[in-house]
Amino acid sequence: MQLVKVATATLNQTPLDWDGNERRIRAMLARARAEGVSILCLPELCITGYGCEDAFLAPAVRVTALEVLESLLPDTRGMIVCFGLPLGHQKGVYNVCALAVDGALRGFVAKRALAGDGIHYEPRWFKPWPAGARAVVELQGRELPLGDVIFDCGGVRLGFEICEDAWMAERRGAELSLSGVDVILNPSASHFAFGKHIVRRRLVLEGSRAFGVTYLYANLLGNEAGRAIYDGDALVATDGVLVAEARRFAFTDGELTSAVVDIELPRVRHGALSGFSPAVIDEPGSRVAVPFEFPKLAPVPLVFNVRSWEQGEYVKEEELARALSLGLFDYMTKSRSRGFVVSLSGGADSSGIACARRSLVGFAAQSLGIEGLKSKLAYVPGVAQAEDARGIVHAVLTTVYQATRNSGEVTRQAAREVAQAIGARHLELDVDAQVQGYIAMIEGAIGRPLAWQTDDVALQNIQARTRAPSVWLLANIASALLLSTSNRSEAAVGYATMDGDTAGGLAPIAGIDKAYLRKWLVWMQTTGPAGLAPIPALSAVNQQAPTAELRPAGENQTDEGDLMPYDLLDAIERAAIRDKRSPLEIFELMSVQFPQHAREALVTWIERFFRLFSRNQWKRERYAPSFHLDDENLDPKTWYRFPILSGGYERELQQMRSKILG
Repeated sequence: MQLVKVATATLNQTPLDWDGNERRIRAMLARARAEGVSILCLPELCITGYGCEDAFLAPAVRVTALEVLESLLPDTRGMIVCFGLPLGHQKGVYNVCALAVDGALRGFVAKRALAGDGIHYEPRWFKPWPAGARAVVELQGRELPLGDVIFDCGGVRLGFEICEDAWMAERRGAELSLSGVDVILNPSASHFAFGKHIVRRRLVLEGSRAFGVTYLYANLLGNEAGRAIYDGDALVATDGVLVAEARRFAFTDGELTSAVVDIELPRVRHGALSGFSPAVIDEPGSRVAVPFEFPKLAPVPLVFNVRSWEQGEYVKEEELARALSLGLFDYMTKSRSRGFVVSLSGGADSSGIACARRSLVGFAAQSLGIEGLKSKLAYVPGVAQAEDARGIVHAVLTTVYQATRNSGEVTRQAAREVAQAIGARHLELDVDAQVQGYIAMIEGAIGRPLAWQTDDVALQNIQARTRAPSVWLLANIASALLLSTSNRSEAAVGYATMDGDTAGGLAPIAGIDKAYLRKWLVWMQTTGPAGLAPIPALSAVNQQAPTAELRPAGENQTDEGDLMPYDLLDAIERAAIRDKRSPLEIFELMSVQFPQHAREALVTWIERFFRLFSRNQWKRERYAPSFHLDDENLDPKTWYRFPILSGGYERELQQMRSKILG
């Protein structure tokens, strides 16, 4: 046996936060040393932060990253550690991993496969490293290898698959396996999306089995740069067996996940396979030999249990609760906002956002302890005096119900009950006088009265817009963050008032469709996340039909009456945007998925979707930043780009109508 203690680390970094990033890395190195770790894998681009975007192209950023790397080298004595940073070479910028061994820098491996789809834009900043290419870089008078190299550290061979390298059909690990690599390190910045951890687990397990190695997968943690959330999914597997897994969605600065593995066992098992034909000669320059002495270790029992909330039928609901909570917590603390303000209408969207704030405090208290949480939020007024989690919620969350003459007692009471249940500071304002003032002013200016028969949309929108100044004023007074309540279904068809209910500095649920949000709220009412109590007061919200409540009460306005059934809207959106289907193809799909609806109605609703989607791209361009929670998104800044001005699918819609209805 050759027993070695290996570890992966998650880190909650911030782009260009040089001192903070260095401090968190240094603390992780100290923790790894205290636990006797010999090989440590840190996340991708952990020195600079992954989300630096165009700042990666600034030479000063790369110079500073190397300075930080140099300052961290003494902390690696007695260990083998990889660091992620950008590196300039021959006019290009490369995403590299630097390997430090026993306090000295030994070389760089550059990423070959760059992530350039979805929310990723790596080809804008980095060059892909050519397969098999090797070069030499000079740093402070030293020549160091760069490129496709493996490191032989005291007889243990190490190689790299850097994030996207592992997601390719022809994985880099296959080449490393033929070269006799014992340990593959995968420093990653893999954003959270529903169910993505299952895919990562498969990649790591299959990589360790197929390549006959111990596989270390490190990841970022938290809301690093504003939109993407990292769940801190870090894994250790050896020869097809998962031996350690990090705690996901932790509120700490980072998590260390370690295991004692037998380096010799995968060698024996993999070498015995008849289909394995290793490369018997190393290519010149492909192997960097480094002296290193591993400490002698005794075998330890394998103790590894998957957390209960990650199993069963509610994993997606749990992930949403935890991702929203961690994303909002980091956004608040990194922006130094002194809490949140939410315009709580008594409907599903604002109630869901308010309840996520309650979960934020609950999860953070579980992760950090009440005193640790109070210390983290000590800059927020009222937190230091809070006696428990409910008191902290009261200090960091203000909810506001803003009534007009078209508001009903049902929504007022629902908002009041939800706010009371979660412990928020709740205010009730009447803004009808301001609404009527605007209406009277415009009537006087244009010389005619405004009427619902002729000015329906304008009269609805002025109510929503009049609510914005009040909540902005409250947020400004408290130096708090105003949260927009718009959801993804509304974003698809522009069913939101710009500068009204879209007002805010952050739109947490703009990536969540209304049908699923309502399902999640029922779960929050009846079950709730593991370790936190459900919120029965949500029943007052869940039993209502969603409504903007902007028309006179006698008209019984509902969202679905204005638009179409939400489940159908969301299905059309996915078929049109995610799957790139034409209107006619979508009709054929919807007629099978929703046979309860008449052909004429389906045609009308599909036409409505495409026309509203095309007409309202300008609104999506102006939405507040939103969290990326699902790898199906409408955010034009990170996922789906569409022209502001377009033909609006008129020919395609006419073809559909003619073919279906004649």
